[in-house]
Amino acid sequence: MATFKNFFATRWGIIGVGVFIGILAPLLQKWGNPGNMGICVACFDRDIAGALGLHRAALVQYMRPEIIGFVLGSFFAAYAFKEFRPRAGSAPIARFVLGIFAMIGALVFLGCPWRALLRLAAGDWNAILGLLGLVSGVWIGTRFLKGGYNLGRSQRTHTSVGWILPLITAGFLLMMLLDPQVEGQGRSNVLFYSLKGPGSMHAPIAVSLAVGLGVGILAQRSRFCTMGAIRDLILFRQAHLFLGIVGLAVAAFVTNLVLGQFRPGFAGQPVAHTMHMWNFAGMALAGLAFALAGGCPGRQLFLAGEGDGDAAIFVSGMIIGAAFAHNFGLASSPAGVGPNGILAVLIGFAVCLAIGFTMRKSV
Repeated sequence: MATFKNFFATRWGIIGVGVFIGILAPLLQKWGNPGNMGICVACFDRDIAGALGLHRAALVQYMRPEIIGFVLGSFFAAYAFKEFRPRAGSAPIARFVLGIFAMIGALVFLGCPWRALLRLAAGDWNAILGLLGLVSGVWIGTRFLKGGYNLGRSQRTHTSVGWILPLITAGFLLMMLLDPQVEGQGRSNVLFYSLKGPGSMHAPIAVSLAVGLGVGILAQRSRFCTMGAIRDLILFRQAHLFLGIVGLAVAAFVTNLVLGQFRPGFAGQPVAHTMHMWNFAGMALAGLAFALAGGCPGRQLFLAGEGDGDAAIFVSGMIIGAAFAHNFGLASSPAGVGPNGILAVLIGFAVCLAIGFTMRKSV
């Protein structure tokens, strides 16, 4: 039991988790998810915000089961291995704001770190600028970490606090099952559904949920995190987590080749734009926010599943950030950056840098 319990924390374990995600994400695309978007935490959170009516961008409204599965899978794994630890109280309002600007940066680029890797593995060369931006943003975050930046310690809290986000996601699933889309209608009794665009493209609910649960379980066991992989490589020269994201990218590349989904180039890529400077800057902002908050969007979901109320606050900030992005013209589209997106990125950098400079302890 101990060997099994610790396997996913080993080098081969983390590589295996990356390969698992890298194979299933392109398959989800084959089964119905949007192009080069088999899994995208930022995009799927945005779709959930739309399904709840928090924004009215009709092309991106769908209650994504993958996100629900990530949280519930992590929740089940944490309980099974006695790692469910309810905690909260580490600068929640700062984490909420970081979540907002992380989402805004990601939606200027059009993808989270996972989708950046998946886009690259499918031949979307615009992702190169996004990944360089991500690394740059995380690097800036590590300068703050070395300079004493700290949001403070979480405190152990009531078990019910740790249950809140898993229960909310379970409620989302129940809403989806009880209030399914009516053919030809963009609104059911409660939820909004896209009739065209990325929100209308999705794998079968059972398949998406099963993949989400599997990823949630394995990621909770392995501590899989793209931001953490880059941070550890920069700060400690440790490649353990980095091997996981290499495994993801390589497996996705091979799977795309097998499925005939590898189409190299800059122009005409699905749900992408070619404004290179803002592909870079959007992900740099997101990477900085992830570093200051202590995890990429996937990792925040997995932490929330195992009882971390602070991570749940960050996730809430991302969903609200998605609403802001589409309600106020911040998000990009294949035509380019939204009318207010550039200003939002500049404001985001100013806010994140202010958080970094003002939340340092003397060292």
